[in-house]
Amino acid sequence: QLRLVESGGGLVQPGGSLRLSCAASGSTLDFIAIGWFRQASGKEREGISCISANGRGIYYVDSVKGRFTVSRDNAKNTVYLEMNSLKPEDTAVYYCAADDPMDSRLCVSNPAYDGYRDWGPGTQVTVSS
Repeated sequence: QLRLVESGGGLVQPGGSLRLSCAASGSTLDFIAIGWFRQASGKEREGISCISANGRGIYYVDSVKGRFTVSRDNAKNTVYLEMNSLKPEDTAVYYCAADDPMDSRLCVSNPAYDGYRDWGPGTQVTVSS
């Protein structure tokens, strides 16, 4: 059974940076696509980034393009989300989720996609001065 745990969240000033980690246990991430999602208070969960199983398919929502970078280290069974130039509107609980895809080149950014069956508990990111 794949288990995911996010870490690296916290309080940061506007313009600051954080690196989130999505660490997997119980199974290898070698053939797994990972999505990153966030949910701000009172808002729906949104997909912000994903990385395909082979690492070559990457997606970013427009609001984070140029500021966030997703990467994976299969040797460490971990996927990262590097977040720079953070803004107050980035404040949310951040989640990662795993998809065992048919095509290792693709990933899905829709949080409602039923392929995302394993989710981490989330990590809080607060951007405030």
